[in-house]
Amino acid sequence: MEQTLSIIKPDAVAKNVVGQILSRFEAAGLRIAATKKVQLSQADAEAFYAVHAERPFFKDLVSFMISGPVVVSVLEGDNAVLKHRDLMGATNPKEAAPGTIRADFADSIDANAVHGSDSLENAKIEIGFFFAARDIY
Repeated sequence: MEQTLSIIKPDAVAKNVVGQILSRFEAAGLRIAATKKVQLSQADAEAFYAVHAERPFFKDLVSFMISGPVVVSVLEGDNAVLKHRDLMGATNPKEAAPGTIRADFADSIDANAVHGSDSLENAKIEIGFFFAARDIY
């Protein structure tokens, strides 16, 4: 049983589509093992996205991620990482397949509604950033 981290980003939270997005995960066979709404600080966002610190979009990404609350969840199921990434769609919503979360809810490549772990290794790191083991059921 794989686990992956999902973040519903500030743009999607502001649109009040959190329930619709979480429902898609469940309908696809992913179980919500933990979830919470949080407001990231600048330090939180910089630490979480530290892997991108040298990239030109880092400052804008951090600013966006602290612009409003996010909903972080641990999803689990068979092939959870890949299944979640398929549900999200391409990073650029203009390239995302119809019916994916980003095609339906994202505004731009920057305000793209959701984040998902890209590997099992990163999922473990990302989950640990937001959740203690005792918080995951």
